[in-house]
Amino acid sequence: MDDASFFDQAIGQYDDKLKAINQKIHENPELGYNEVQAHDNITSMLKELGYSVTTGAYGVPTAFSAEYGSGGRLVVYNAEYDALPDIGHACGHNLIATASIASFLGLAAAIKEHNVPGRVRLLGTPAEEGGGGKLKLIDAGAYKDVDACMMVHPSIRDPSHGRVGSAYSTTLANHKFKIHYTGKPSHAAMAPWEGINALDAVVLAYNAISVLRQQIKPYERINGVIESGGTRPNIITASAGLVYYIRSATLKEADELKARAIKCFEGAAIATGCTVEFEEINTYADTRPNKPICYQYAQAMENLKNPVTCDFKHIDNAPGSTDMGNVTYECPGFHGWYGISDTAFNHTPQFTKAAATKEAHEITIVTAKAMAIVGWKVLTDDEIAESVRKDFEEDKILREKPQNVVSVGGAC
Repeated sequence: MDDASFFDQAIGQYDDKLKAINQKIHENPELGYNEVQAHDNITSMLKELGYSVTTGAYGVPTAFSAEYGSGGRLVVYNAEYDALPDIGHACGHNLIATASIASFLGLAAAIKEHNVPGRVRLLGTPAEEGGGGKLKLIDAGAYKDVDACMMVHPSIRDPSHGRVGSAYSTTLANHKFKIHYTGKPSHAAMAPWEGINALDAVVLAYNAISVLRQQIKPYERINGVIESGGTRPNIITASAGLVYYIRSATLKEADELKARAIKCFEGAAIATGCTVEFEEINTYADTRPNKPICYQYAQAMENLKNPVTCDFKHIDNAPGSTDMGNVTYECPGFHGWYGISDTAFNHTPQFTKAAATKEAHEITIVTAKAMAIVGWKVLTDDEIAESVRKDFEEDKILREKPQNVVSVGGAC
């Protein structure tokens, strides 16, 4: 069949519904694990269209799962719909959900029209913004025996290459954890020598990490905030803490960088006489893009007259992190990027506005058609499906290797 024409019609017939759901999600931003309206609006629409839907799927109240087809291979599309505090959908998750819903509807239509074996699943994945919703879904088996899992993410446009986005890109692994220091209270003026100052430990730790940044790799990031530092100036602080994110190109490298950071935190405890405790929040793995999926997506976008970059010799490294990375460690995955604004960066009020525009919706639907085309190829083309599987297996070996970085500047 003519893939572009088929999916243009198959998805285009739902454009009014897709516009409506996109707008509803954007106008009603909800934080992670509290996406009740988004969950209910999406699942209600799917039920009206005749699909069987599991609400509160995999033990997560605001997750859902819809599936169509039988036998054959399984393609999954991830729909994110959580927002950010105060600035709403400043990461465009309303568009992510819309794209994946559209891809699901398109691929389901293809399976039905051509009566082929294969299954497509739309997975509602809450709490990407720090909450690790997909980690819970992984633990519950949502990605078991999946042949390809896809999603796209809106971003700022890169005018340097004249393309609408990137097919072959990754994100950083990210260890998120809390550090808590315990000291001993005392009157800061009457008997300071009786106190053990937990705030001092926080300050030393913060400064030690700042010094450590001089000797980390160019693509690595260490960011933290002081979460608590005492209540009154005349009381020696007995309890204080920080929250830190430790990012690197791979999980292995992030583990190594975290070990170096831990020494800074422990050193601050020794220097001040405090005790220190660590509380894990969660860990996002680096995204491992499946090359055959990336290639097929780039080909589809080219045929849809919206080309994206796909250079296997130069991967586009996004400095952020996502729990989609963890999914790519479980099954062949794809996390493409596309631009919706020339000036607005993610996580800004300007991006929130950009995510609600007609233009953003239109390019999102184009990416959805491309993902549907790729899903169709994975279900129906044995050679492509085998190349996807083979690339995933080969990448398991590459995960343990550090990223090859060329030093910047000269030596003296």
